[in-house]
Amino acid sequence: MSRRTKRYPVSKTNSLWQLYKTVSFWKVLKIFIISQTARITPSFRMKNWLYRTFLNMKIGDYTAFALMVMVDAMFPERIKVGSNTIIGYNTTILAHEYLIHEYRLGDVIIGDHVMIGANCTILPGVTIGDRAVIGAGTVVHKDVERDTFVAGSPMRLIKRNV
Repeated sequence: MSRRTKRYPVSKTNSLWQLYKTVSFWKVLKIFIISQTARITPSFRMKNWLYRTFLNMKIGDYTAFALMVMVDAMFPERIKVGSNTIIGYNTTILAHEYLIHEYRLGDVIIGDHVMIGANCTILPGVTIGDRAVIGAGTVVHKDVERDTFVAGSPMRLIKRNV
């Protein structure tokens, strides 16, 4: 299935140049400060509290964001992570993409008991099913079915029923 994003066309300049027409400067500043603090915080409870309280992210119990995970810098409230999930070191979770002639927004939904390896990039508009495993360095550019192991760039199915 393709990613579920909503497209917003722009004119004159590229969409990133028009960033503050999309989201307020103060919101971006708040997200930056909170997310950078969470990236280096070694406490999982503290990270989840910061994300839930200040960024309005939905995060299940016992989910662990490793060091240096980067959540979306403008729309983190569009990220939902289930319970008992691990987000690996230096992974980026995006709910937006700014392109030359448009920007796109899409929810990211990560299920329960999911393992995401280090250095992954999760693009906007994807759903990762329960108990899925994402290999290190994978660019998640489409939905991942539950109970599957995917890896690589481009992402491909490695095994079902993991």
